[in-house]
Amino acid sequence: MTLRPIPLLALVTALAAGCNGRSAENPPQTATVAGVHEHSAGSEHQFPDPQTYAGRLDDPGRDDWQMPEVVVERLDCRPGMKAVDLGAGTGYFVGYLSESVGGRGRVLALDADRAMVEAMQARIEREGLRNVEPGLIAADDPGLPPRSVDRILIVNTWHHISNRVAYAEKLLAALGPGGQLLIVDFTIESPHGPPPQMRLTDDTVQHELEAAGFEAELVEAPLPYQYLVAGRLP
Repeated sequence: MTLRPIPLLALVTALAAGCNGRSAENPPQTATVAGVHEHSAGSEHQFPDPQTYAGRLDDPGRDDWQMPEVVVERLDCRPGMKAVDLGAGTGYFVGYLSESVGGRGRVLALDADRAMVEAMQARIEREGLRNVEPGLIAADDPGLPPRSVDRILIVNTWHHISNRVAYAEKLLAALGPGGQLLIVDFTIESPHGPPPQMRLTDDTVQHELEAAGFEAELVEAPLPYQYLVAGRLP
C-alpha cells in the first residue's frame, strides 16, 4: 500500500527511514497477553507481529475500559481544530477525533511503525474519514512544526518514549495558543498494559511535562485502569 504524502509532515518523511531501528541495549517489549497498549510513537520498541497486535488494539471489549468517548471529551476538541493522535496504532481513536473536530477540522494520526500507518490508512478509507491523514514519524521526533496544532492525544504510549522531557518540549512548541496535550496511560495496578517495570505514575508524567514547560494536572475521569494528565501552555 502506498502512503499518501502529507504536506504538514514533509520534513518527517526524510526522518522516517530510521524509525524502525532496535537497540541491543533496549530489546523489543511486548504487550501482556491479557493486556493491550498502543504502538510506540517515539521509542525503539516494536511489536513484531502487527496482525496480532492490531487485533488486540481493536478488540471490541476494549471500549468498556478505554472509554474513548470520555477520553476525547476530556481532550476538549472543538470544530475546526487540528488534532493529533500520536502513537495512533491502528487508528482506534481516529473516528472519535474526526467527529470531534468536524468537517472543517483536521486529524493527524501519527505512528513510528509503517505497518500501523498502513493499517490506519485502510481504516480511514474504509470508514470514509476525509478529515484524517495518517503519517509516519521518526522514533524521537513527532515532526510537528511550531504552533501548528491545537490538541495532541497520546494514549498508552508515553511510557515507551525515550528522553520524555525533550520529547515533551517538542510537543509544547507544536501547540498553538490555547493548545492542550492529553496523556492517557496505565496505572501501576492495571490488569492491562505493559510489564509493570515499564509503567509510570501520574505524578511522574506531571513532573516530566512541567520540566518541559507545560502547566500539568491530573484530569478527573472514570477510566478504571488508566489516568489522564493534561499539559497546557503556561
